[in-house]
Amino acid sequence: MGRTDDQRRMSQIPDHAPRTVSIENQMPEDLFEAMREFIRVHPQWDQYRLMQAALAGFLFQHASHDRAVARHYLDGLFRREPAPAEQTPSRVVSDRLDPSS
Repeated sequence: MGRTDDQRRMSQIPDHAPRTVSIENQMPEDLFEAMREFIRVHPQWDQYRLMQAALAGFLFQHASHDRAVARHYLDGLFRREPAPAEQTPSRVVSDRLDPSS
C-alpha cells in the first residue's frame, strides 16, 4: 500500500512530531532505582525521555542505519534544557516512578 501525498510531505518535515507507541516493560529493581535516582538529580529528564534516549543510543551504537534512530539519538544528546519555569519539580517526577502509588 502506497503512502499518501500528505504522509510523504509530513515525513519530509524534520520538526514534525513522530508517532508514538506505549510500551510496558519489566526491569530489574536495581535499574529502576538507578533510573529514579537519575531523574531525581536531573529533574529536566523524565522516565520517557530517559528510556527513549537509552533505546536510541543502543540502536545507534549497534549499527542501525535508520535515519530516524540517528535523529532520536542526536536529539537525546543535544536536547535543549527547559527554562526553570518549564522544569517539572523532582517530587512530581519521583511520585510518578514510585511503585507504591
